[in-house]
Amino acid sequence: MKRFGLVWLAAVLLLGLAAAGGAAAAPTTLKLAAAINIGNMPFYAAVDKGFFAKHGIDPKLQLFASGAEMSKALNSGQLDISVAAMSNIPVALERGLKARAFVAFTGSAYTNPADDNLLAIVVRPDSGIKTLADLKGKKVGVTFGATNDLFLQETLKKHNIPLSALNRINVPLSSPVGLFDTGGVQAMVMFEPQNTMMLDKVKGAEVLQRGGGVVCFCSQVHGLPDRVYKDRRLTQQITDAVAETDAWLRDPKNLDEVSVIAARYIRGLDAGIAKRIFKFTSFDPRIGKNTYLAFSKTVSQLIAQKKMKSAFDPMKYYDPTFIENTVKRHPEWFKDLPKGS
Repeated sequence: MKRFGLVWLAAVLLLGLAAAGGAAAAPTTLKLAAAINIGNMPFYAAVDKGFFAKHGIDPKLQLFASGAEMSKALNSGQLDISVAAMSNIPVALERGLKARAFVAFTGSAYTNPADDNLLAIVVRPDSGIKTLADLKGKKVGVTFGATNDLFLQETLKKHNIPLSALNRINVPLSSPVGLFDTGGVQAMVMFEPQNTMMLDKVKGAEVLQRGGGVVCFCSQVHGLPDRVYKDRRLTQQITDAVAETDAWLRDPKNLDEVSVIAARYIRGLDAGIAKRIFKFTSFDPRIGKNTYLAFSKTVSQLIAQKKMKSAFDPMKYYDPTFIENTVKRHPEWFKDLPKGS
């Protein structure tokens, strides 16, 4: 009888331990969103390589065509977190979006507040365009209100070319390559991989200008305050997953696999092209004074374009405490990055 009691007690203890272990291992479901371009690789890779799973997250990734769509989905509760481009999120914040950003996503704003090498102006061989001044009177494709639009306007401003001198055509992010190929525009202002895809598609097409330090092609991960602060442990897990993914993306030995993942998520992208354009990318999850500088410069640009009315304090949007915690606990994920801010 005594032996039976000991066996029964041991069984109960084992079941209890198994139940406790199962509860601890159960991942948290997370509804998140990203855009469809090479700059959103951290979420693609975090899903495919299991970095979210490693940090206790079951990701449900949705892809959107624009930042406006993601902001709307976030505000309605359709999403828990999303990516937000620095070039347009200030407008949504001024209009009442109560979001907090807790980890940087695309770009290297932490060290370079004007990181725009993913952006370029590509011209057709029959366009007659050899200089920026030659854009006058030409059909120039761009996505109104997106980062590439801000890039175009700031580039023209830098060279004293009025926007009204161009025949600016609004091009959805789903169709720039096809429109450029058929001659619907003489020049296209886009980001990667679309720029390189156009260059490959149209023989003789050229890059008129790449980057130039006029805008920050940067983004961050954000959520509504109730989501970000209700479960700080989960927010820290998300931050850790993004930071570890970024370290993996920056490691040159992973380039072949990175390129395959990119091609899996971006329609029409070949892994070979993805491999060639990855040199234009940067993924630094840190947030610091240069990030705030980039944000404030963007706000000033949006005010000048009459898209915003007044300045917006970046500290009301960014919360660096989560990524700072990650840096302290995992310096190995940041050892290849410059000190920056």
